[in-house]
Amino acid sequence: MQPAPHMHTAVYVLSKFVGTRAMHFSLYPFIFSLLPLFLFLVFLLKWLSITARPPHKNPPPSPRKLPLIGNLHQVGHLPHRSLHSLSQAHGPLMLLHFAAAPVLVVSSAGAARDIFKTHDLIFSNRPKSTISEKIAYGAKDVVFSPYGDYWRQMRSICVLRLLSNKQVQSFRDVREEETALMIKKISDSGSEVVNLSKLIVELTANVVCRAAFGRKYDGVGGRGGGPRRGFKEVLEEVMELIGFFDIGDFVPWLKWVNRVNGVYGRVERITKELDEFMEGVVEEHEDRERKGGQDFVDVLLEIQRENVGIPLQRNSIKALILDILAGGTDTTSATIEWVMTELSKHPQAMKKLQAEVRLIAQPNQLVTEDNLDQMPYLKAVIKETLRLHPPIPIILPRESTKDVQVKGYDIAAGTRVLVNAWAIGQDPTSWDEPKEFRPERFLNDRSIDFRGHDFELIPFGAGRRGCPGIQFAAVVDELAIANLVHKFDFALPDGVELDVSEAAAITVHKKFPLLLVATPWSC
Repeated sequence: MQPAPHMHTAVYVLSKFVGTRAMHFSLYPFIFSLLPLFLFLVFLLKWLSITARPPHKNPPPSPRKLPLIGNLHQVGHLPHRSLHSLSQAHGPLMLLHFAAAPVLVVSSAGAARDIFKTHDLIFSNRPKSTISEKIAYGAKDVVFSPYGDYWRQMRSICVLRLLSNKQVQSFRDVREEETALMIKKISDSGSEVVNLSKLIVELTANVVCRAAFGRKYDGVGGRGGGPRRGFKEVLEEVMELIGFFDIGDFVPWLKWVNRVNGVYGRVERITKELDEFMEGVVEEHEDRERKGGQDFVDVLLEIQRENVGIPLQRNSIKALILDILAGGTDTTSATIEWVMTELSKHPQAMKKLQAEVRLIAQPNQLVTEDNLDQMPYLKAVIKETLRLHPPIPIILPRESTKDVQVKGYDIAAGTRVLVNAWAIGQDPTSWDEPKEFRPERFLNDRSIDFRGHDFELIPFGAGRRGCPGIQFAAVVDELAIANLVHKFDFALPDGVELDVSEAAAITVHKKFPLLLVATPWSC
């Protein structure tokens, strides 16, 4: 007799979650051969008990789910694309189940408006995430902390003190100096192929470090004789772990899986590594007498001394800085990388942007921030790139705090919500020829922006939990791109085709670095 199909599924999913390290149990073949059957029976009993509960009156459409795993088997290694495919068959408001947990997938501007505006308060909470909360000092940051008084105070600190217009403008010299250094590195490379992806990450990391800490750091770690790693390497691992699917968050009694496969061990290691670095930075700021402008750590220590509202603890300071480091570096560098990729893929758009920039900027000078408002096509290119390549294509999950109706469907309290910003950018009901790269569409309608008010374009989210660092990121993007196209003509190396494959991560970069030949422009 052949085993039941569901048993094959259970064994497959278990092997995916446990990983190859579980193969070491082959020393006990008989015991291990019984483990899948045992897990299958326990899963089945739990699934039957859950599905026996009466459903809500009118839930959103759902694809068929399997026992035990729900719809997990239908989510591929690029979730924004696989969820988009499912939504095309089941609608822009779709209910999935990850194991037994209900997950609402939103794939249209109208449905996103209901989540982020009409019912924003109900959907302002974050679901629990064991890995993210551990990395973010027990969710003491602004990204992962649950909705409430503490979150409101952290958000207020970010908006009014760290990322206010005045504070962002105070780092203008930092942005222009680091952009000039990137341009010099490219110029010094001569006719060699330039790894533009690497230089862009260095640029954004240096800008964010100088804004956050007052100076650049070579890496993370190193205290007590430990190894020192570059920021890019550390932040890549942080973002990888934050985006990791933790089965224990959906089936609590399976938390042992990520202990077996080593994921929780990695989280412990990088959490310790980051904390040692952050502690050293805070101590350095406490011990010095600050002269001149203030970086983010200085501002947070000043708020701590003011002691207004909920006391700002040391872990809260470190958690907020980690938010800025991870978000400010990763999403900003991804945007610049994709802009330069699309311009390389579309030479006519590149030439049009170069003509605009070179008309305004002095031939032998760098573009300054004073020039940027005179460059509408630059802004259109960035908007079009964000439409096609939102840096975080599936906006960080929210969770409903009570029962609510959305578009006539009943959504239960405790439902996770995934808004697919990438799918919304591909929606033909909102965009003509949505798969085409056409920045001109934003010249015809300049009112559409990406700051969370136009739900057709929400690469940074919207509503209460929208990204507070949009202005900081936007000016870094504009300045870097304008100077790159102003100073150089770019071409692919001989015999190389442009690969636009996406890497699988919470922030979607190119799968392979952007390698270009940069020829200095001579007017």
